[in-house]
Amino acid sequence: MQKWHHIFHKSTGLSPYVWVVFYILPFYSIFRSASAGRWVYGILMIIVFFACYVLAFKSKGWVVYFWTSVQIVVSITMTLLFGYMYFALFLAFFIGNIQKRAAFFTLYSIHLLTTIVAINYELITRNPVFLSQLPFVLVSIIAVVLLPVTTYNRNNQDKLQGQLEDANKRISELVIMEERQRISRDLHDTLGQRLSLIGLKSDLAGKLITKNPAQAQIEINDVRMTARSALKEVREMITQMRGIRLEDELVRIRQLLQAAEIGYMLEGDPNLTNTSLITENVLSMCMKEAVNNVVKHSGASLCLIQIEPSRTDLIIKVKDNGAGIEGTNHYHKGHGLQGMRERLEFVNGSMEVVRDEGTTIVIKVPNVAQRPEMEVNV
Repeated sequence: MQKWHHIFHKSTGLSPYVWVVFYILPFYSIFRSASAGRWVYGILMIIVFFACYVLAFKSKGWVVYFWTSVQIVVSITMTLLFGYMYFALFLAFFIGNIQKRAAFFTLYSIHLLTTIVAINYELITRNPVFLSQLPFVLVSIIAVVLLPVTTYNRNNQDKLQGQLEDANKRISELVIMEERQRISRDLHDTLGQRLSLIGLKSDLAGKLITKNPAQAQIEINDVRMTARSALKEVREMITQMRGIRLEDELVRIRQLLQAAEIGYMLEGDPNLTNTSLITENVLSMCMKEAVNNVVKHSGASLCLIQIEPSRTDLIIKVKDNGAGIEGTNHYHKGHGLQGMRERLEFVNGSMEVVRDEGTTIVIKVPNVAQRPEMEVNV
């Protein structure tokens, strides 16, 4: 969460200090003046601007706006007295890195207005030093107009990208948490019940072994069968927990469709390079359920699977030429579509069912490319 005193974006890096190299330029304008007093005054103004520029990046809260105001005053003074307006470029970059919307537009408007007024004054008074560098002045005006806006928008895009990555990490964590809860429920409902039954029957067999050996043997046989059943269920759970690649699942899907005498077509590359294993596992389970519906309910003769990856999303379509889904409730229990939708919600995905000369299930999940995090604080 952004704190109140964090005014700047973290992505400014070393850029503010690279600009310090250009502090040698105003001395050229100052030393062209014949008055030694103006030399001293100009050098003091440069030092003040440099100090305020550094302090503004180092400070927090309202103090930043005070140092920025001093910089604006120094920039205008340098323009009027020495014909040097290039401090306006420093301010343009500085203001572009302010992330608070109201503060950015206020300082941007003040800086743009004062710069235009100072330039017009120099043109009216026909300052020869200023007029000699008129082409550079025009370029500087364009930079003062565009540089703050482009820097501000770029920083906002970086911020939104970071928030999107954080949201997807949170979704992945929720998926893991939900999977752990599901495993816990399955263990409690299946293995826990079987172990309790084994314990009870073992105690009973121990009591009957001297009184009724035949009945004790029956109970021991029940313990053996229950243990085997529990082992089978544990193995099934482990198989379900393993990550399933979409490419591997498509092999089983093709075999299933061939056994059902349904034609199979695949469009697109099933080798997903920009999809997490969790998301791919969810996609594999959803495709398996969708194809099971085609085999059991559609009466189709052809099943087409389309894989359409893009920079931001992955879309998978499962089409059949069968009878389609009857009625308006596409999510009724018989087709298992509700479970597919719930799985997709955990990876920020969605599902749509379209009925048009058969049934088309459209599955969509986000693909978010990773980017390195910015670590430099300003």
